[in-house]
Formats: sequence, C-alpha cells, structure tokens
Amino acid sequence: MNDYWIIGLSSLGALFILLAAVGVLRMPDLYLRISVTTKAATLGIGLVLISAAIYFNEVGITSRVLAIILFMLLTAPVGAHMIGRASYFTGVKLWKHSKLDDLKGKYHPKSHELASNLKTVEKENETK
Repeated sequence: MNDYWIIGLSSLGALFILLAAVGVLRMPDLYLRISVTTKAATLGIGLVLISAAIYFNEVGITSRVLAIILFMLLTAPVGAHMIGRASYFTGVKLWKHSKLDDLKGKYHPKSHELASNLKTVEKENETK
C-alpha cells in the first residue's frame, strides 16, 4: 500500500515541478514567473519529500523532511517577495497587457518607503 502512496505523491510532485518549469518559460514577465515558481515548485518539492519520508520510513529522515518543508514554506514566499520588490524598484517593466500597477505612486522614489509611512513621519517631524 505504501508503494502506491510513494508513486502517487512523487508523480504529483514531479508534475508540479514540471508545471513550474513550464510556467517559467510561458509567463510573460518576471513577476508572474516568480508567482508560478514559488507556488508550484514549493508544492512539488514538498510532495517529493513526503514520498521520500514514506519510502525510508525512519524517524530521523521524516523529521528532516518536515524541517525542510517548514523551511521551504517560510523562506520561498519571503525570497520571492524580496526579488519582486527589488525588481520593481530597479525598473523591471510589467507585462505590456497589465491593466493595473497597484504600487505606482505609493512609494517614495528615493527611499522606497510607503507613502502612508512618509506622511506619518512628516507629521511627527512637524510637531517636534
């Protein structure tokens, strides 16, 4: 019975990793590529690791697998956010068919602080 779980989870994981690779090739801009790879690749790697934990069926390996999955779930979105933020501030263009730029005009061009934070800081400085 475990063999079916191993085959199913590893195949599904490989499929998600394949979809992430196809998404990198097919998505038109950097921001969409980041989104695809962060979600699909993280899920695919997690499924492959779970199938490895089932295959080896040892406490040491299962605990390492769980630690790796937790680390991936915590770091992949943060890393993708930082790459996207740095790309936005360095001027990487959005896809030409993007309808809306939610961040346009909300950041100070030099300090990259949110406009709402800037207003609060300016008000505090005026009162002092």
